[in-house]
Amino acid sequence: MSSFDFLLLSLSRAFCTPFAVFIQIQGCLICLVLALGWALAAYVRNREIKQMKDSMKNGNSLSFLYHDINELEHSHQVNLPRVTVVMPLKGFGEHNLHNWRSQITSLYGGPLEFLFVVESTEDPAYHAVSRLISQFEGQVDAKVVVAGLSTTCSQKIHNQLVGVQKMHKDTKYVLFLDDDVRLHPGSIGALTREMEKNPEIFIQTGYPLDLPSGSLGSYCIYEYHMPCSMGFATGGKTFFLWGGCMMMHADDFRQDRYGVVSGLQDGGYSDDMTLAAISGAHKRLITSPPVAVFPHPLASDLNFGRYWNYLRKQTFVLESYLTNVNWLMNRALFTSHCYLSWGFVAPYVMAIIHVTAALRFYNKEFSPEEMTYTSAGLSLVTFLAICTLVELLSMWNLTRVEVHLCNMLSPEAPQLSLASYNWCLVFIAMLVDNFLYPVSAFRSHFSQSINWSGIRYYMKDGKISKIERTQRSKDMSPIFTDLGGKQLYGKKGMPTRGSFLSSLSKSLAQWQQPKKFDN
Repeated sequence: MSSFDFLLLSLSRAFCTPFAVFIQIQGCLICLVLALGWALAAYVRNREIKQMKDSMKNGNSLSFLYHDINELEHSHQVNLPRVTVVMPLKGFGEHNLHNWRSQITSLYGGPLEFLFVVESTEDPAYHAVSRLISQFEGQVDAKVVVAGLSTTCSQKIHNQLVGVQKMHKDTKYVLFLDDDVRLHPGSIGALTREMEKNPEIFIQTGYPLDLPSGSLGSYCIYEYHMPCSMGFATGGKTFFLWGGCMMMHADDFRQDRYGVVSGLQDGGYSDDMTLAAISGAHKRLITSPPVAVFPHPLASDLNFGRYWNYLRKQTFVLESYLTNVNWLMNRALFTSHCYLSWGFVAPYVMAIIHVTAALRFYNKEFSPEEMTYTSAGLSLVTFLAICTLVELLSMWNLTRVEVHLCNMLSPEAPQLSLASYNWCLVFIAMLVDNFLYPVSAFRSHFSQSINWSGIRYYMKDGKISKIERTQRSKDMSPIFTDLGGKQLYGKKGMPTRGSFLSSLSKSLAQWQQPKKFDN
């Protein structure tokens, strides 16, 4: 027996011990739990689709706006509350113009204003959105607000709070949107309707449906978001909050109720994690209506390096906290997520050993005891393969349902399709993302600093303690944001050198298969 055969046999035997079998069965159970969660989420989204179809059968061709056509009556529309939409902007990319246009052309019937908030007039987004607003002059109430530099919190939170200060005095609800959110015509109306039905709602939220561009990095982001999507597809109460879409009571900010302003302003890094912590501390209600799912096209040149930057930012939020209870919850989330991530990957590593051993020893003479270990390993591999197939089918089904729902909610927009999804890359992304998550989480924990869109934030005691802005011409900060591929700086502030991660991404260029989602 060669040394390689001996190693394979030893590993295959080790992977059949009780502890190794437990790890492999645990991985199978993780697959099945995810499959069940996605099946329940698909049921909730499907129920909304059925309700819309029933409404259309009853003669309501505008069911994508209102299930009850009587709500379109003038007597109802004139009583709708005023809503201010605040969008913190940073950079300009290939999908931004389409996204912004979908936001300002909302079919909400009540008073509505849009505040696009930028850091400075040097931001490429400033001129792009100004031109867009000029095209709709006299048709929509929209303006660009220059917020200046943040000094005590993240730039995004600073922009949001400046936007709140500038909102109309009669605004009842404020809707925070990321600039990469593509709204449906009736999204603002649907969110407002739920707020009016239940005044106890503290925050209403939604979640993106990622549209991968074809690169491995884009599929890793799609896979990263999918487990969380089940927490937003409850059709009502949820403990999850996504900062890309948050509708809140304007008076909560005017009066600093529950400390929302001070909590965000005093060292806040992540808007959604901070507000979720405030909600939990004061037992306030967060809801997510079933129609709050938004197409999120990823950049056609989203490479692996930009995915890594995004993952770093996501794991870094676990280092921010408001209270000791919040810290304990973040530590529990940190530990469980890292354990489950590597617990998901480990069975596939063991499966490769089992399969390799079986192929190596096929038609070779080995003792019955040695072949028993190989057979037992193949049984575990078969069980894992079945569970993986069930998981992928459930993920495919939820994506199919959400694509259908988005198409129904935006009947005038170019129709989305599942045809662009590469499910082999989805599987590879599942392994890559779950392997890298703990690596990123530990790095965030020990570094206590992060580069977000060219600004380095330092964390201490759960809050931003220092903000570093070096000269952009000499800084190794990224030129583009992570998901949207947006240019962050104008020519004046363009960095001249690439980052280490950008060089890493070039070596993975073969994974890129650009595919456009905009016409």
